[in-house]
Amino acid sequence: MKLNTADIIAMDDRYRAKFINSLSGFKSANLIGTTDGKGNHNLAIVSSVFHIGANPPLVGMISRPHTVTRDTLENIQATGVYTINQVSADMWKQAHQTSARYPAEVSEFVEAGLTPECINGVAAPYVAESRVKFALEVREVQNLEINDTELIIGEVVQVLVDEKAITADGYIDIEALKTVAISGLDSYHDTHRLARLSYAKPNTNVEEIE
Repeated sequence: MKLNTADIIAMDDRYRAKFINSLSGFKSANLIGTTDGKGNHNLAIVSSVFHIGANPPLVGMISRPHTVTRDTLENIQATGVYTINQVSADMWKQAHQTSARYPAEVSEFVEAGLTPECINGVAAPYVAESRVKFALEVREVQNLEINDTELIIGEVVQVLVDEKAITADGYIDIEALKTVAISGLDSYHDTHRLARLSYAKPNTNVEEIE
């Protein structure tokens, strides 16, 4: 099949959304924990989290257009703090349930059967069931004029992860923690690592490493 821009634009809206969302391949599955000004907890699954830099430690994510109420975005803008919680193989169905549109005063934690974990110094809830999670403070929110989405950039201020999953060189073995991936809008996957590879250099063959 060969498609051009006109073919894509001509697709049914929902078909096009699923098609283009699948096109970029596997993505990380994360739950974003926030609190509004009244203390209500909010939890939303997001597949657009990505690394920006390590020094300072910056992570970005994309929020859909703010043309309707976006509790996660509004809470982040109001409080400046949020958590990112990786989804694991024993909680992916509950995580998916958070994509339902609940009123702002209804906690997705309760509706999905997940547990808020509040830690002193972080004004946003973690997901207790998550095995890799971190808190962030907002550094920038940029409107992307091309499609009116919002780019949220946060600095990592706290990390919670099982020390046994961290290798000697700093690599976090998320597969050992049973982290899952998403493709498209609704397909969840566990993973099987082929290998880690040595640092690539010109005229040198890469080798598998532990």
